[in-house]
Amino acid sequence: MKLLIQALNPTALHLGPLHIQWYGIIITAGVLIAVYLSLREGTRRNIDSDDIMDLIFWMLPLSLVGARLYYVIFEWDFYRQHPGDIIKIWNGGIAIYGGLIAALIVLIIFCAKRFIPAWLLLDVIAPTVILAQAIGRWGNFMNQEAYGAKTTLGFLQSLHLPNFIIQQMLIDGAYRQPTFLYESVWSLLGFILLMALRHRQHLFKQGEVFLSYVIWYALGRSVIEGMRTDSLYLFGQIRVSQALSLVLIVLGIVLIIIRRRLQPPIEWYLDGNTLFGPKQQKKEVKD
Repeated sequence: MKLLIQALNPTALHLGPLHIQWYGIIITAGVLIAVYLSLREGTRRNIDSDDIMDLIFWMLPLSLVGARLYYVIFEWDFYRQHPGDIIKIWNGGIAIYGGLIAALIVLIIFCAKRFIPAWLLLDVIAPTVILAQAIGRWGNFMNQEAYGAKTTLGFLQSLHLPNFIIQQMLIDGAYRQPTFLYESVWSLLGFILLMALRHRQHLFKQGEVFLSYVIWYALGRSVIEGMRTDSLYLFGQIRVSQALSLVLIVLGIVLIIIRRRLQPPIEWYLDGNTLFGPKQQKKEVKD
């Protein structure tokens, strides 16, 4: 059967001069699902839903700034000659790691001001973040970006991929490795694993769900990044994301080992927020 080659339209809707892109719709869907799941789990762990919503209010825009800033820093040779393009985020150029770093900084500051255990809140949102990442990669798919090296039609068909994916991987006259799909599947597996294990008694200390997420995502990214053709580079052939991933894997493992040896012992994840009781009690303490 002859394969019909036609790329998908990255624009979902035209509202007058406004063009709504599939990328934005998919990213928004991932965020909304992550927020919903975080609110549900936060309530179970005695973290006020209002606190989580307030955190998201600050985290989302600053994460976007961090993702853009990270990209600009490592592409500075271009942007110092075209400073006007720095704000043109609609032309592409954001990095997940930059967004995650910015989000982590915001969360730490927020938790310190609200008297919320930062490790616990990280545990609550970590599985939802990796799910949002799995969903978000399909925005890259619609834009025909985050792909890998040239490959063959036969190889893609051997993966038993749907035709619409194979069609979309025909870029600039050549078939490409669907690295967006590899990372999406890896992230989805990470989400399923964390969700399946998170509620087991005496398995995770507070902070270890988050650290497990870091190790899992970084492990997959370190491999998949090597397949991509659009990587940011430190120098020579050293890819930024691969180098950072290796650091995060080691750091995550070391932190789990060190924190397990602390005295007094760290509370279990399922113990939840024991600093304060219900929201009213928390207000009384502040007063």
